[in-house]
Amino acid sequence: MLTTDYVPGSPNWLDLGSPDTAASAAFYGALLGWTFASAGPAAGGYGFFQQDGRTVAALGPLTEEGATSAWTIYFRTTDADRTTAAVERAGGKVRFAPFDVFTNGRMAGYTDPTGADFAVWQPHDTVGLDAVTDPGTLCWTECYSTDAEAGKAFYRAVFDWQEQDVPFGDVTYTVLTPAGGGTDDGQGGIMQLGPEQTAAGTTSHWLPYFEVLDPDACTATAERLGATVRIPPTDFHGVGRLAQIVDPHGAVLAVIRSAQPGQ
Repeated sequence: MLTTDYVPGSPNWLDLGSPDTAASAAFYGALLGWTFASAGPAAGGYGFFQQDGRTVAALGPLTEEGATSAWTIYFRTTDADRTTAAVERAGGKVRFAPFDVFTNGRMAGYTDPTGADFAVWQPHDTVGLDAVTDPGTLCWTECYSTDAEAGKAFYRAVFDWQEQDVPFGDVTYTVLTPAGGGTDDGQGGIMQLGPEQTAAGTTSHWLPYFEVLDPDACTATAERLGATVRIPPTDFHGVGRLAQIVDPHGAVLAVIRSAQPGQ
């Protein structure tokens, strides 16, 4: 379970890159009840999604050449420069080198050897998101990979994550926890993309999950607002009821009503 006790290797930030930040702010405001607060004129259009005054995600314009709209998940690091060196040693690509974000922290962005983008946040004044796991906030992170074994080896080398393989239908799902974490500290997972998914053009990517009270109503709202549904609301025993949505600009997210103990 995600918490705001951000230990090294745990998800502590996420943001959305959009070609139309005003439209994206309106979409997610209607979908998840968020408000948008600009970080100010010096931030280049970047700002924060908030719920009840707490920052739950962020939003900014696309800045990388050829970039398409996507959610980027950040993992906590104590040293972004050292993590960058570890990424390169493990065969990853540096999308943007470490740099300071005012006095808030230091960040860097990467692509893993299978093609999934992610980033790291080294906190200073800003530790991370103000809320996770609550309705309307990030509750899980998941990597769909064209080569799950290679992905696991890479992230093990970079973050020293612990892994637990769990049967999931006809495939194996690998639950990830930070180094030294216990069975209740799961923060995400890695799953192999199937042949039909890769044939359809799906590439390796990280997917954020947001906790919601009613996945069916949320999915219907998303469609009404111009999104498409990648996976309709579906029950998964021991996991919850979830759906995957592609927002109007192409960014993929999941919404879930997590199963309670015993469900």
